[in-house]
Amino acid sequence: MVYVGNMSFYTTEEQVYELLSRAGEIKKITMGADKNTKTPCGFCFLLYYSREDAEDSVKYICGKILDDRPIRVDFDWGFQEGRQWGRGKRGGQVWGEYHTDYDPDILLMSH
Repeated sequence: MVYVGNMSFYTTEEQVYELLSRAGEIKKITMGADKNTKTPCGFCFLLYYSREDAEDSVKYICGKILDDRPIRVDFDWGFQEGRQWGRGKRGGQVWGEYHTDYDPDILLMSH
């Protein structure tokens, strides 16, 4: 399983699939969403059919541009119910509660 972060709040599951499937066949995509508004909040989890494909996505796709943003692809310990929601107190991302240097498209979607 891999975690994909730093995505635009406007990035679709289809866009994620198009880029990340270059590393291998994807079994499942779970898009992250704000718990309160159910709107995207810039991350997702991917499950590949093989570990080699997951390794390739971390090695070759991390840092690539998706929807005008350099994405982060890291290994993850696995999706569990509830992790698709933002982790902040208001249902968004934790960093959004402490940072003031917001990306304009993130600011629009988080409030």
